Amino acid sequence: MENENQIYTNELVKVDEQETTRDSDKISIRYAGFWMRFWAYLLDLIVVGSIERLIIKPIFRALEIPLIEFNMFAPISIASAIIFYLYFVLMTKYFNQTLGKMVFGIKVIDLKNDKLSWGTILFREWIGRFISATVVIGYIIVAFLPKKQGLHDLFTDTSVIHVER
Repeated sequence: MENENQIYTNELVKVDEQETTRDSDKISIRYAGFWMRFWAYLLDLIVVGSIERLIIKPIFRALEIPLIEFNMFAPISIASAIIFYLYFVLMTKYFNQTLGKMVFGIKVIDLKNDKLSWGTILFREWIGRFISATVVIGYIIVAFLPKKQGLHDLFTDTSVIHVER
């Protein structure tokens, strides 16, 4: 029986920014589990919170825009959401990793061996995360699926893997 963590390919494969041709070689992939992804996400939340405190809040204070409003459409809430999503979308698009994923040695891949497209990333980070957060089991299923995918990964055919160091 074939191991699900190995991919057989006869095509051009991009591995760690180097293109190599592999003829029926095995490429071993270690999928990142729930806890590794959880700790990386917590670190990312610290980074996003720091960006907000260092950039957004001083600007809001200078413009005398209220910082404490308990409304989803308050200016601070909208600015925070924009920073949050820009961070995840841009980091994933240009590095396949956020800073949290970099620290923990994991990255996002497209399971079709394609480069991550804007459409895939936008759907994964915006719509997919919203659905996964709304349906809490969307994140928990990472612990139980063979390719360690959350709902947002299943929708976009992506997964998170360990990077060889």
